[in-house]
Amino acid sequence: MGRPNKYPDQFRKDAIELARSSGRPIAEVARSLNIAEGTLWNWVRAARDADSRAGDPEALSESERDELARLRKQVIELQTDKEILRRAAAYFARETMR
Repeated sequence: MGRPNKYPDQFRKDAIELARSSGRPIAEVARSLNIAEGTLWNWVRAARDADSRAGDPEALSESERDELARLRKQVIELQTDKEILRRAAAYFARETMR
């Protein structure tokens, strides 16, 4: 169970809307609201991701994209390992037949 939210949902929505519509830098908006700049950045990014998922339900989240990249890299490494083992097995099979 996570910890309770420090800021009410309506405050978050208002802060996100202010950051989007004011034309001011997020750091300045965060200072005016007395919240950490990183906190507001996270809220804005999460809202942007939620908006993009609403437009395309099949869209991947940032963590899913990171995991996909990690898994693709792992597949390449495993394919390389498999090819090395296949060649080694063929080499040793030839050596035992001599």
